[in-house]
Amino acid sequence: MNNPVVGVSACQRQIEGHGCHMVVNKYVEALRRSAGVEVVLLPALDEGLDPAILARLDGLCLTGSYSNVEPRHFGQAPWPGDCRYDPARDGSALSLVRAARRLQLPLLGICRGLQEMNVAYGGSLRQPLQELPGLLDHREPAADHMDEHYQPAHGIRLNPDGLLARLGGAPEFEVNSLHQQGIDRLGEGLIAEALAPDGLIEAISDPAHPFALGVQWHPEWRSAEHPLYRAIFTAFGAACARYRETIKA
Repeated sequence: MNNPVVGVSACQRQIEGHGCHMVVNKYVEALRRSAGVEVVLLPALDEGLDPAILARLDGLCLTGSYSNVEPRHFGQAPWPGDCRYDPARDGSALSLVRAARRLQLPLLGICRGLQEMNVAYGGSLRQPLQELPGLLDHREPAADHMDEHYQPAHGIRLNPDGLLARLGGAPEFEVNSLHQQGIDRLGEGLIAEALAPDGLIEAISDPAHPFALGVQWHPEWRSAEHPLYRAIFTAFGAACARYRETIKA
């Protein structure tokens, strides 16, 4: 196999009465088509995955999800309301981020994946954003068609000294928005790559890592049609290829 191999985090779901490990097709398709990598699915387990599994991979992608990270992972009490927690997803994803950080394995976090990165680095989250003073409603719009869910929702301003600014080639972009949990305290060693108009951190990176990027929006949706989305996956694929050729050589 010539292409880099990337592990993709799964969620736990009940499907037809059975517990299942699930990854939505759009992540697999974007990684294969826009990043040029092969994909293996990593199960969601409460006890976490053996970090040794990452030694067989060239990159790690943390997907988005309807579930949210449990507040106990960043020292807070449970939030009221239906937060759709997925303890098994937390167990696997947080352990994998920490292992990827040690190994310097290329890492891409999408939506929930950004939040997992921030928590694994010692940061915290807050929700529901739509009920907090001064913040936008970052949830997806009520719509009948999936394309409408992923329409541009607000602008972001990129950190001119960050990775995204180098990839995107412009100071501002319009992005989609489908979340109600967001970054509160930034994790140790991370920097803010982009901000929403309300000041919410929309992207993060670890400048001490060869490639560790998290974005709060969904660049996997029609990734080939949006210059910044396409650039994110292209850069991630290139980082995985470099890792395969140099670190693992």
